[in-house]
Amino acid sequence: MAQRFRRRILWLTVITDVILINGAFVLAYWMRYRLRLFREVSYDAPFSVYIPFAAGLTLLLLITFKLDGVYNGPRGVSWFDQMYAIVNSTAKAIIILFAVVFATRPLYYSGLMFLEAGALIILLLGASRFVRGEIEARLRKRGIGTERVVIVGAGEVGRAVMRTLVARPELGYQVVGFVDDNPERGRKNIGRFRGLGDLENLARVIEGEKVDVVIITLPWMYHRKIMNIVRECERKQVRARIVPDLFQMSLSQVDVDDLGGIPLIGVREPLIGRWQERFKRAMDIALAALALLVLSPLMGLIALLIRLDSPGPALFRQVRVGKNGRHFVIYKFRSMHIGAEAERRRLAALNEADGPLFKIRDDPRRTRVGRWLRRTSLDELPQLFNVLRGEMSLVGPRPPLPEEVRQYQEWHKRRLEVRPGITGLWQVSGRSELTFDEMCLLDIYYIEHWSPVLDFKILLRTIPKILTGDGAY
Repeated sequence: MAQRFRRRILWLTVITDVILINGAFVLAYWMRYRLRLFREVSYDAPFSVYIPFAAGLTLLLLITFKLDGVYNGPRGVSWFDQMYAIVNSTAKAIIILFAVVFATRPLYYSGLMFLEAGALIILLLGASRFVRGEIEARLRKRGIGTERVVIVGAGEVGRAVMRTLVARPELGYQVVGFVDDNPERGRKNIGRFRGLGDLENLARVIEGEKVDVVIITLPWMYHRKIMNIVRECERKQVRARIVPDLFQMSLSQVDVDDLGGIPLIGVREPLIGRWQERFKRAMDIALAALALLVLSPLMGLIALLIRLDSPGPALFRQVRVGKNGRHFVIYKFRSMHIGAEAERRRLAALNEADGPLFKIRDDPRRTRVGRWLRRTSLDELPQLFNVLRGEMSLVGPRPPLPEEVRQYQEWHKRRLEVRPGITGLWQVSGRSELTFDEMCLLDIYYIEHWSPVLDFKILLRTIPKILTGDGAY
């Protein structure tokens, strides 16, 4: 069902591209010969003479799109990567078109018009990919176009798969739960992922949950069990996918290459090495200093509103846990009345979060200004000073309280390996709507896949989250 849906989306995309490419060519002709933008033209050519060029460019683009993976790229490719492929393919097609024109010397042609057509094609196809991504995201939330997945194994490799699926919903997988060879571990939920029992339950789960894909993450020494699971999947006409644990190495350290169809597997250095960390720190200092300079009037206004709204200081100070478990004092705009921390035990029954977190959607301790600050996340602006002091980063895991860390399971502690952040994958993927385990899965995914591009994407995705207040309370 999901595969048929993706094939229909692919053909719809190709048809839409053909229409937009030719539409861009018409717009380029109108700009060149009717509006006469950028440069005056000394003659007036009918559009009919450009129809062969439009048809040829359309064919060239479909070919280059196919070769550059625009239509057959990896599953869940980002909009930025799609745009890179579209720009690259369009540039190639325009260059080939120029070469053909130079060789044939037709009576009517305009090089500037071809360049305008190329720019318009990039803009229109980029916009169409963005709209398609938004539509697909809304359909995935309703379970349309997704594949139902069960994960076999809840160890480190299984959790690596889970955090990837939490961090990348665009992959189109809906995890119904997991089974494990350890019956006790197989009965405990991990965030939204349901524990469905031990391996003996797999056949019943496949039928009862209408599973499309089984992802196997068992240790390498369970070769016989893995093959039995694969054969069971074949009997039930369900696809099986095996994730090799490579002798218990972290999947983030695995580097896969190809040698004429022969897979080559190596080990690479951790992604956030010394030089990468220095680069990230330099980027934090530059952006935090710029943000403080630009936002200082707004921060002054917020401080004034807090003082006018309720008695007490404008800033709230609290001890948090940073990189490698070091404690530091975090700064935030005060959003609650004085003495709110002492009331936490009294309000414990209203806690809506799981694990060690404490969250109340309509927290009675908030002030009038505090409700607005928490909704927009503007209460976190003073943390820019924590960034300048080196205690935090712009992007990273949420900074936990010491009492929260004392309740961590061993795998939760991996989120303390880097500086905490003002924003992160946890914020742009659901914020307060996430369970604690899901937040940890996202934080560990971020640590394992860090790059400057990922930080940039998270910062961009944070802006609409702040404007809409989605998931914040």
